[in-house]
Amino acid sequence: MRIKRLDYALLFIVALFLILGMSFLATISAPTSLKSFGTTNYYWRHQLVWGVLPGLALGLIAFLLPLSLIRRLAPILLFLNLVALCMVFLPLLGLRFWGANRWLNFGVAVVQPAEFLKLSFILYLASWFKTKSAILSKAKDCFLKIKSVLIPFIIFLAVIGTILYAQPDLTTLGIIGLTSLVIYFCSGMPKWHFGVLFVLALVIIIILGVVAPYRMARISTFLNPEADPMGGGYQFKQALIAIGSGGLGGCGIGFSSQKFGFLPQSMTDSTFAVIGEEMGFIGSLVLISLFLFLLWTGFSIAKRSKDTFSRLVCVGITSWILLQGFVNISAMIGLIPLGGIPLPFISYGGSHMVSELIAMGIMLNIARKT
Repeated sequence: MRIKRLDYALLFIVALFLILGMSFLATISAPTSLKSFGTTNYYWRHQLVWGVLPGLALGLIAFLLPLSLIRRLAPILLFLNLVALCMVFLPLLGLRFWGANRWLNFGVAVVQPAEFLKLSFILYLASWFKTKSAILSKAKDCFLKIKSVLIPFIIFLAVIGTILYAQPDLTTLGIIGLTSLVIYFCSGMPKWHFGVLFVLALVIIIILGVVAPYRMARISTFLNPEADPMGGGYQFKQALIAIGSGGLGGCGIGFSSQKFGFLPQSMTDSTFAVIGEEMGFIGSLVLISLFLFLLWTGFSIAKRSKDTFSRLVCVGITSWILLQGFVNISAMIGLIPLGGIPLPFISYGGSHMVSELIAMGIMLNIARKT
């Protein structure tokens, strides 16, 4: 297939995300960095060295690799990712933090395998559906599609869900599950399969909420944060105070008061609240518009892709980034309960930054061949 020009729209979006993310991190992390390490730029340098730079390097490799090779590597990458997910429970290598086993401690760096699972599972599903579409394109037997596609798909999600539930990391499981449903919906399988999966997912969510009291407490806090203003409702209230304080134009970059220990997780989960305080409604709208621009660009690339694997990869990556951004922002403005998930390209954290930049490299790779 003839290679055409680079997709400058997607490249512009990624560059702007990185500039905004590193700029915001420089101001948001300064108080915590100064208090913990005696310098205002420790977390900024850490994000650059362990997030942005390796992400750009691996993203460039993903951009240059043949898509056929990426497809062949997809099952291997998923397998290695699942092994890494299980390794977080090992006593010496796994790192337990805030009651969760989600990280691998390699001494010089801490890695969160679940962040890479979002990408590796998308690549695997796209490759799997590519194979299945060739087999089932002429199939008229409804039972064959159930046996060959629907049941294995549910088993895939059940295996991943079991591991993530044990960590626990249900917000990541929700993002992966929703992204998988979007890929399934766009794969050409019968639409009633999608309905079955949606109902099944809803039932599982209800069951998980009932069997774990702390999850029900989180929902209760979301519905009535005033019931525990200094406990479970504290982060929610402080996030709304930060966003409300920003008004229309914000208090100015670097002038947030909430980042000085008032707003928990201001560098990670609550980054958008500080952005809302410093940049106001206008700045927040610009950031949200950038995510919507990514949605339009990603789906445009998918629409131009003639190959099933490339099309589903673009749909999956775009849906993942947008869903994660929607969940993070919605939690900060009070539309859904707090989930503890980073804002793509913006929040502090090397693992999610590397994974997202690799994903953008793959999308640029697909775009230049459409």
